[in-house]
Amino acid sequence: MAGASERDQRPASIEAISAVTLATHDMARAVRFYEALGFALRYGGTAASFSSFSAGNACLNLTTEGSERDWSWWGRIIFYVADVDALYRQAVAAGLRPQAAPRDATWGERYFHLTDPDGHELSFATPLDRRKGA
Repeated sequence: MAGASERDQRPASIEAISAVTLATHDMARAVRFYEALGFALRYGGTAASFSSFSAGNACLNLTTEGSERDWSWWGRIIFYVADVDALYRQAVAAGLRPQAAPRDATWGERYFHLTDPDGHELSFATPLDRRKGA
């Protein structure tokens, strides 16, 4: 039984992020924004108070908050994508305004930043060693 008690004393480890939930004041606007970026809607939609999108093996959720609820800068979500340059072109073609064109970073990613309509900062990146032709 010593093995069982040793196992019980090991610290729990985090295995993955299941979902990230962002607040919005306008679900229809937020759903259109994320769909324009290619996120697949799993649940909810423009008229819902809660919506969920596929984000790889996790979910990106949106929840509606009343206009009396305000928020300030909280951080940034970073999404890995297969082709960051293609997503950038898709975002611009959909009328979205990334902060700058994709660029290579010293930490080994090619990335660009975009702010959603509610002020949440998003970063889309491709590891440089995974890029086509790299």
